[in-house]
Amino acid sequence: MSTEASAPVSGTLDTGSTMRAWRVTGPGDPLRVLRTETVPLPSPGAGQVLVQVAAAGLGLTDVALAQGLSVHAPPPPFTPGLELCGEIVGVGPGVSQYRLGERVIGQTTLPHGALAPYAIARAQDVFPAPTALDDEPAAVFHLAYLTAWLGLYRRAAVRVGEWVVVFGAAGGLGSAAVQLALAAGAKVVAVVGSDEKFKVARALGANVVLHRQQHDIEAAVRELTGGKGAQVVFDPVGGPMFELSCRLVGFEGRIVVAGFASQQAVPVAPEQVRAANFTVLGVNSALYREREPELVQRAHTDLTNLLDAGALKPQLAETLQFEQAAQGIARLAAGDAVGRLVVSLRPSFQT
Repeated sequence: MSTEASAPVSGTLDTGSTMRAWRVTGPGDPLRVLRTETVPLPSPGAGQVLVQVAAAGLGLTDVALAQGLSVHAPPPPFTPGLELCGEIVGVGPGVSQYRLGERVIGQTTLPHGALAPYAIARAQDVFPAPTALDDEPAAVFHLAYLTAWLGLYRRAAVRVGEWVVVFGAAGGLGSAAVQLALAAGAKVVAVVGSDEKFKVARALGANVVLHRQQHDIEAAVRELTGGKGAQVVFDPVGGPMFELSCRLVGFEGRIVVAGFASQQAVPVAPEQVRAANFTVLGVNSALYREREPELVQRAHTDLTNLLDAGALKPQLAETLQFEQAAQGIARLAAGDAVGRLVVSLRPSFQT
């Protein structure tokens, strides 16, 4: 039986089922190494769930997986797609049957990612989907907002009235950080790199938006803060932006290293950290999943409450069809997307 003709709707799995899935066949250009193949429908193992995917969020992690730059990538071929929204249709040993039929968001477990009609996830890595969001925006709600929450609320402990500089403010992670900083009562300086992204950051409600090609970022932040520098800098870009972060942060300020979209790592000079008396904080949501899963659950509850209160809104740029997934990942690799890209895998795709 093929899932293209009939899809399982309960915990009873047909081990003979197959499905079409995107596969990373080796490292390289996403348009070259990503292909669709017919593969067996996966079965959940101990502590895992099988999710019928409604929508899959695309992110820079998928770019790294395709390019062979992720140390966490399984051996190819494998199905990418780290983030999803869907319905639990199967459970493995150790997972309560009550979760069957639950609409969830969360992170998949590779090699069975979300760019397929069915994906595998650990039960602890999926959470009730917010009722306020349709499937597509829900698919990009979890990872970016969780990382921004951990970075700003847990690591930096951002406070009311503080100046927070956010790099990459129109991207998925940056836009989440802008919204969460504003929700905490901070004053936000959003830094972007294009006119289109400038408009996006302005619409998010940032107090000040700076264009990297048109403004002297360092001079502007110094003027805004009365020469003191920002209390918090949120950097999901790295490279030259981290170097700039070290010049923008003030006395006893905190730099949150949240990602490396630039794919450039810059060493931290201990003498510079000591001379300026600031702190560099790393945030890796994967470590919290392993070591403090209860904190991840608390973050999800808090984020859902903020969403329901209208403080958060995922920046969904475009919904792609299944056949366009490789093109979407290529666009992310080229930096051509403003906001998040989502691949729709509605049940109609499987019929």
